[in-house]
Amino acid sequence: QVQLVESGGGLVQVGGSLRLSCAASGRTFGTYNMAWFRQAPGKEREFVAALMWTGNTYYGDSVKGRFTISRDNAKNTASLQMNSLKPEDTAVYYCAASRTLSSNYSQPNSWSSWGQGTQVTVSS
Repeated sequence: QVQLVESGGGLVQVGGSLRLSCAASGRTFGTYNMAWFRQAPGKEREFVAALMWTGNTYYGDSVKGRFTISRDNAKNTASLQMNSLKPEDTAVYYCAASRTLSSNYSQPNSWSSWGQGTQVTVSS
């Protein structure tokens, strides 16, 4: 299991940008698939983006064209650049990792390791 720590959350105005980072432990980070999910109060955890170890990327429909997932294997980090933020983007954002996926990448139960989450609040 890899240990994950998110950072970079905060308060931002509508239309603004934030960059989230996920620091991972271990020497084999490059072999892990990485993802970001988010969870708003009273709602289920929602898929945001995934970046597979192959380089393939996937995005949730609500963030396509606004968010970009990336990784730096040399630094054991994954990032989520969020632009054109909307109030509905307000949530706790979680980083996830897994070497293999037990199910569809958009399902939270497919991912084996999780960070503690970082709050993103978009104010209007």
